[in-house]
Amino acid sequence: MSTVSPTWSYTLHLARDARSPGIARSTLRSVLSAYDLGELTPTAELLASELLTNAHLHTGGPYALHIRPTESGQLRVGVWDKDPTVPSGLGAGFVHGAMPHGASEGGRGLGLVRAYADAWGTSLLGEPGGGKVLWAECGWRGPTRSDARP
Repeated sequence: MSTVSPTWSYTLHLARDARSPGIARSTLRSVLSAYDLGELTPTAELLASELLTNAHLHTGGPYALHIRPTESGQLRVGVWDKDPTVPSGLGAGFVHGAMPHGASEGGRGLGLVRAYADAWGTSLLGEPGGGKVLWAECGWRGPTRSDARP
């Protein structure tokens, strides 16, 4: 008889504070370590860092980090914020591989997300004030989700 480990997910609500992205990255590392998914840490942390920084710099309120495995064996890292505006770097009509002009001081973070994620996108939350979730996925080669132990 096979057993299925319970599905897990974590959400960390973050205050609008300059320390919040670092706290979220530390939490992400702890979760991945607890589920024996440490090999994902460099990629997952890069993806989370860029999405968290985008929320911190370009929205005016709190935001949240959400981490969960997907049915297809990917780790999904999502960042929610209340602003329903989808950044041009992840929205419809972006030019694949496009990066900002060399003199630009910003705009490279979402390019890194597109380059390092296996999949990425946005989910608009329909309720008034619901905002959006920017998400990115990366896969693992190690133990399957059912083999990972908390």
